[in-house]
Amino acid sequence: MIVVTGATGNVGRPLTQALANAGEQVTAVSRHPAAMPDGVRHVQADLAEPQSLTPALDGAKALFLLLSGDLHAPEARPADIIDLAVAGGVRRVVLLSSQGVATRPLGPSRIAMRAVENALRESGLEWAVVRPGGFASNAFAWAESVRTQGTAAAPFGDVGVPVVDPADIAEVAAACLLDDRHTGGIFELTGPEVITPRQQVEAIAAALGSPVRFHELTRDEAKAAMTRFVPLELADDTLDIISAPRPAELRISPDVERVLGRAPHRFDDWVARNIAAFR
Repeated sequence: MIVVTGATGNVGRPLTQALANAGEQVTAVSRHPAAMPDGVRHVQADLAEPQSLTPALDGAKALFLLLSGDLHAPEARPADIIDLAVAGGVRRVVLLSSQGVATRPLGPSRIAMRAVENALRESGLEWAVVRPGGFASNAFAWAESVRTQGTAAAPFGDVGVPVVDPADIAEVAAACLLDDRHTGGIFELTGPEVITPRQQVEAIAAALGSPVRFHELTRDEAKAAMTRFVPLELADDTLDIISAPRPAELRISPDVERVLGRAPHRFDDWVARNIAAFR
């Protein structure tokens, strides 16, 4: 049995479906009740309270660990979940980490995530780490304003990074959970092209067949919006990257293709699958 945390999110949902389609027994974990694919067991748990995960881990052979934004805060103790997995007899953990662990190692949220990576490597478990850059699905933040006002707002409109499709992250994670060849690997996941927020909005407008106006936010405006959902440290670390990406953050990684045998999806592909959210 494989446990998927964050199972209702942009990575966890397709991962849960992929594992179920592969014939695996899956336990999907989320904070709130949710509909799941046929045959998938659902357990409510809050990873901020690691012991709440204990019932989900009963009989598990593998765990996909996705840490929500509040677990990136300095006072959080997400490494406790690794200890819980060891105690529960889990054999393999695949951790969703962040590209910034390598490219911005001194960022406060990156220090916390590196501590989780280190705890996993030292745990004695089989492990793999996936380190995506920016998510294509961050564009969902524009869905309501595109639908109701025909506008989308973001900072640093002409600064791009190679955003990655969460479906690619999920497929790589599934491979790491199921295939021994990927054990002990660290996989940096990006899309196939550098794309700016303004270009992303243009892609959404093209798919809609109607114009969408782009409004550029200041850093302070963007930070105020982000800190409604994530810790201050994570907001600052993210804004540092998207305002002035370093060469390593602009690099197109070969790891999606190396694991999956195909090129990563373009942002246009993500838009085509999700355009209903913007109508």
